[in-house]
Amino acid sequence: MTDVARRTDAVPLYGERYRTDPAGMYAQIREKHGPVAPVLLEGDIPAWFVCGYRELHQVTTDATLFARDTRRWNGWETVPDDWPLLPHLVHNPSVMFTEGPDHRRRAGALSDALDSVDQFELASLCERIADQAIDRFAGAGEAELMSQYASRIPLRATAMMCGVPESAARMLVDDVMGVLGSSTANQMAVFGRLQDEMQRLVDHKRVSPGSDVPSHLLADPVNLGDEEILSDLLVVLLQAHQQTTNWIGNTIGLMLTEERFAITLSGGRASVGDALNEVLWHDTPTQNYLGRIATRDTSLGGRRIRAGDLMVLGLAAANADPQVRPAGGAVGNRAMMSFGHGEHGCPYPAPEIAEIIAKASVEVLIDRLPDLVLSEALEWRSSVWTRGLVRLPVTFTPTYLP
Repeated sequence: MTDVARRTDAVPLYGERYRTDPAGMYAQIREKHGPVAPVLLEGDIPAWFVCGYRELHQVTTDATLFARDTRRWNGWETVPDDWPLLPHLVHNPSVMFTEGPDHRRRAGALSDALDSVDQFELASLCERIADQAIDRFAGAGEAELMSQYASRIPLRATAMMCGVPESAARMLVDDVMGVLGSSTANQMAVFGRLQDEMQRLVDHKRVSPGSDVPSHLLADPVNLGDEEILSDLLVVLLQAHQQTTNWIGNTIGLMLTEERFAITLSGGRASVGDALNEVLWHDTPTQNYLGRIATRDTSLGGRRIRAGDLMVLGLAAANADPQVRPAGGAVGNRAMMSFGHGEHGCPYPAPEIAEIIAKASVEVLIDRLPDLVLSEALEWRSSVWTRGLVRLPVTFTPTYLP
């Protein structure tokens, strides 16, 4: 039994409090336990919660001491087969679970492929997709922006960036959107169809390469295998969909509820970048992340960490650490931990691509519908792991296409 498993003062990292006041909960944990806290995950599975900015920086920087291969975890024997967090921790062949030279090979190829994306063309593509989405509801005078807008743009843009034809990308979005909130079986069926679509795409690009991400991965001199390419494409698509969707929704919500942003809705685009940045500091889409595994006994933040202990990366908590962001302090810089850090952080230039998609989505919306008004109070999705809006209903003056 590890030291963290013996703790009787471990904090449950689940429950209603995280939906209503996650920032308050993180501050309470830090005040009581310091920068590294003993916590219990769902099912009362013990782990260490890294909520200090400097400690999180240390964990994410030292990939040798705090490794990514979750097969090292010393708690597997305590986990039931139906544990809801298994999808986050079960090792799979994607780049997310690789280490050392293999990780650098895979991550380098993925970064090079993403770096080949023409960011000006991507911005234009996102603006066109956003315009088409708004056209569908502009005449109604009301919309629910999460399902009708924010959720539709990132996946479609990323799919087309990966070489999926526009018609197929549109159907893919409709397929994914159709199962949100439905049964696990339906969601798994859609995931299977997404895998099949990506496999067909890779097969096609091998014969007819183009200027797209899978073609660059296939041509990379590190000679990636089919399983590697397929799994990494799925990571790109799914991560871009969930996190960028919430980044867009959280930013629109901020601009509709905070006067210092709302007053510029009818005029200034300059505030959109500020709003996007503030969301990453205060309401970052990825709140916490599983995880890292200690490869040997060590100490961190005054805690004794055993080999095999599970570390939960408290991204939102670290962003709010008063050691680096005093109360009321400016958040104009980009030193937040929202995209992780180190060699296992979000690969370059994925954060820049996500920002292009999010910024274009918000800018087109406020240009087209400058008198947006929130018609219900914001309702946040209940999750320790992500921060996003359940719904974003708005009203506006109807506009009709010529």
